[in-house]
Amino acid sequence: MTSTLLLFLLHTLLATVIVLPLPSPAEAYDGQWQLLQKSIGIVAMHMQLLHNDRVVIFDRTDFGFSNLSLPNGRCRHDPNEMAVKTDCSAHSVEYDVASNTFRALFVQTNVWCSSGTVAPDGTLVQTGGFNDGERKVRTYNPCPTCDWKELEGALAARRWYATNHKLPYGRNIVIGGRRQFNYEFYPKNDASAKNIYSLPFLVQTNDPRVENNLYPFVFLNVDGNLFIFANNRAILFDYTKNLVVRTFPNIPGGDPRCYPSTGSAVLLPLRNLQQPEAEVLVCGGAPRGSYEKVQKGEFLGALNSCGRIKITDPNPNWVMEIMPGARVMSDMVLLPNGNVLLINGAGSGTAGWEFGRDPVLNPFIYKTNSPIGSRFEVQNPSSIPRMYHSTAILLRDGRVLVAGSNPHVGYSFSNVLFPTELSVEAFSPSYLEPGLSSMRPMIVSPNSRTQNITKLKYGEKLKVQFKVTGVLSQHMVSVTVLAPPFNTHSFSMGQRVLVLEPSNVTVVEDTRYEIEVTTPDSPILAPPGFYLLFVVHVEIPSEGIWIQIL
Repeated sequence: MTSTLLLFLLHTLLATVIVLPLPSPAEAYDGQWQLLQKSIGIVAMHMQLLHNDRVVIFDRTDFGFSNLSLPNGRCRHDPNEMAVKTDCSAHSVEYDVASNTFRALFVQTNVWCSSGTVAPDGTLVQTGGFNDGERKVRTYNPCPTCDWKELEGALAARRWYATNHKLPYGRNIVIGGRRQFNYEFYPKNDASAKNIYSLPFLVQTNDPRVENNLYPFVFLNVDGNLFIFANNRAILFDYTKNLVVRTFPNIPGGDPRCYPSTGSAVLLPLRNLQQPEAEVLVCGGAPRGSYEKVQKGEFLGALNSCGRIKITDPNPNWVMEIMPGARVMSDMVLLPNGNVLLINGAGSGTAGWEFGRDPVLNPFIYKTNSPIGSRFEVQNPSSIPRMYHSTAILLRDGRVLVAGSNPHVGYSFSNVLFPTELSVEAFSPSYLEPGLSSMRPMIVSPNSRTQNITKLKYGEKLKVQFKVTGVLSQHMVSVTVLAPPFNTHSFSMGQRVLVLEPSNVTVVEDTRYEIEVTTPDSPILAPPGFYLLFVVHVEIPSEGIWIQIL
C-alpha cells in the first residue's frame, strides 16, 4: 500500500467518523505502465512538452534513415551529412498527448546531443548539436502545422553536450559543451556584444581522458545566481559579472556525476517564497574510472547514493542518502506534489555506445519532505529497458511520458543486447490510483483549455476553484506551479517547481472550494513563461492547467 493512500486514510479518519473502505488489491498499486505507441519511427533522444499539450521529440540525423518517412515526398539534402546526403526520413516528431498521435517534423542540421529551453512566448529554442549543427539555433513555434526554423550564425561557439537555462528576464544562457570552457547568451544584446565568456570552472572540472563535466547540472538560485555542478564539484556563479560567488564542498566520495558518468539532479521545490530556501538533489552516476574500464569490457556497478545540499545555507554541506538500488543514466522528474521520480537507466556501466548493462526497470519515488531514511519508494517495473538516449517528461495529466533508448551508432533491432527502442510509454505514479479518485482535486476555474491560457503578473493574487468529492483536509491543500523542462541525456534543463502557499480555502458549495494564492513576486523565482498549475490535496495532484507568468 502506498504512503499516499495511507495518508489519505489517516486524514479521512481524523476528519469524520465514517470509515471509507480500502481499495481492492487491484487498485492499491505502486504506479502503472501503459504502452502508448509501439513505434513513433524515431528514437526520443530529446523531448520538450509545450503549452499546446504537444511534445516535440527529436533524435540525431547522422546515423542514416529512421523508420518514419517525411510527408509529401519531402527529403533532406545535406552535402555535409556524414551518413547519407539525401534523406527522406524524419528525425523529429510532434506527439499530440490528447489524441495519442504524432506527425513528422523536418530538421535540417544535426541536433545530436544538443540542448534547449522554452522562451517566454512559448517558442522552443534549441541550440547546437554536431557537425553542421554545432553553431545552429533552431526554433519551434507551437501550432498545428508549424515546423522547425533554423537560424544561421546564432551561436558564437560549438555547442555539443552543453546545458541551457532560462534567465530571469527571458534570455537563454548556454553553458559548456565538448571542449568549450565558456558560456554565451541567446539572443545576443546586439552585434557588438561580447559573444563568449570564459568559465574556468569547466577547465578545473575537466578530465581530458573522460570529460566528466559535460551536460553540467545548472539551476537558477533564489538570489539570481546560477548553481553549476560539473563532475563532482559545484559553484554559485554570477553570470552578470562572470564571477564565482561561492565554491561548495565536493560531493562526498569524489565520484563523477555528469556525462558520461551520467547521474541526474533536480532543484527541489521552492517553498515559503517570501524567504525561500533552495536545495539541490544529485542522484546516481558511475564510479570514477568506469568509462575507461567499460571500454575494456568491465562494467562497474553504478552509484547508489544521492547527495542533497541546501545551497542557500551560509555553510552548506552535502547530506548523503542511499537509494534502493544503483542507477546510471536515470532521469529525475519533479512531480506536481513536490516528490521526485527516478526512472530509466542502468545498474552498471556508463553512458556511451554499448556501455550500459543491467537495465533498471523499477522507478523510484523520492519523498522530498519525508524523514531521511524513509524517502524512497520502489514502483512497479516497466517491461522495456530504457538505456542510453532515453527520456522522460511530466504531462499535464500527471502521467510521465517515457521514450527512447538506443545504445547503438545506428538503429539496430535484432542480434543486439538492447534493441533500438521506438516505443512510447506512460507511467502513472501512485497518486493516480483509482482508489484515490474521491480525494483528487479537479480544477474548475481558471479555464484549463490550452486556447484560453490565464496570463498572470508577478505578485498577482489568483483564485482557483476546484472540486473534491471526498472529505477535504483543508490544511493539506496547496498549489504548485511547474516549468516543463527540456529533457535529454538524463538531465531536465530548466525544471522548476514552486509551492504557492494558500492564504485561505473556502467552501463555495458542497464539493466545490476556492483557494487564493499569490504568484511569485520576482522573475528570479519564476522566469517568465508558461507553467503548469496544479492543486494538490493530501499529496494527490489535480490535472494541471496552463498559465503564463509575465
